[in-house]
Amino acid sequence: MKTVVITGGTDGIGRSLALAHLERGERVVIIGRSADKARTIMDAAARLGAADRIEFLRADLGLVAENHRVLERLRAAYPVVDTLVLGARFYRSARSVTPEGFEASFALFYLSRHLLTCGLAESLGRAETPVILDLSGPGGDLSRIRWDDLQFAKSYDPDAVMQQCGKLSDLLAVAFTDDHQHSNIRYLLLHPGLTATGFTGDYSAADRALVDDMHRRGQPAEAAATRIMRHLDNPPVVPLSAYMQDNAVDTGSAAFDHGAARRLRDHTRALLTAAGPVNA
Repeated sequence: MKTVVITGGTDGIGRSLALAHLERGERVVIIGRSADKARTIMDAAARLGAADRIEFLRADLGLVAENHRVLERLRAAYPVVDTLVLGARFYRSARSVTPEGFEASFALFYLSRHLLTCGLAESLGRAETPVILDLSGPGGDLSRIRWDDLQFAKSYDPDAVMQQCGKLSDLLAVAFTDDHQHSNIRYLLLHPGLTATGFTGDYSAADRALVDDMHRRGQPAEAAATRIMRHLDNPPVVPLSAYMQDNAVDTGSAAFDHGAARRLRDHTRALLTAAGPVNA
């Protein structure tokens, strides 16, 4: 029986993916902040006769300490992880800083992905065909990264923040595959297209209007999950691949520069070490 771990698994695409895996008879761990949202998917799992194959881990993955707590549970309970889906996101119209001192989007969208992929590498490596799936927007120019202000302390632009987070995800994938060259883990970056998800966030009135319009135009989460499952079922044999919907993105291009990936990896390690023992 395969084990699938899904961040942002209580809503939208993550929820649809969780139910799809449960319907296949697989074991699913969903991670999110809302117990109420989790309750609805737990009820759905019970109706499928899969109540014994789902676990909800309530956690704020924007906190480094919470990522470590989740990792401790996952490594203890699930020595083999077949699929890790990175789907947690939260849009903020105004800049916010976590209690640990990190810009909130940087912490959730990037630091959490860094911690979970590195922390579960051994568990994934024990699986027969392990896959890391990052639901971001692969590609884009490296100019999206503010190297001198990664956490947007000087000037905050929420759209630029989200674009940078997507680019950081690209470089995280490059660094991970570089650091695990002899692993059988396949790293997949995928944007399934505009989807009517929960669009969780803290929005200004203007941003809320734009999001409501996107929700009206987006495909159902179930349709996005169907596309994603096709990729998960047939991951490319190469260590790293990327897709915008079903169109391949060239991961050998300058947008996936290995030097930039190493720079980000080293900066991240130094940042976490400087933050204190619990964050190292």
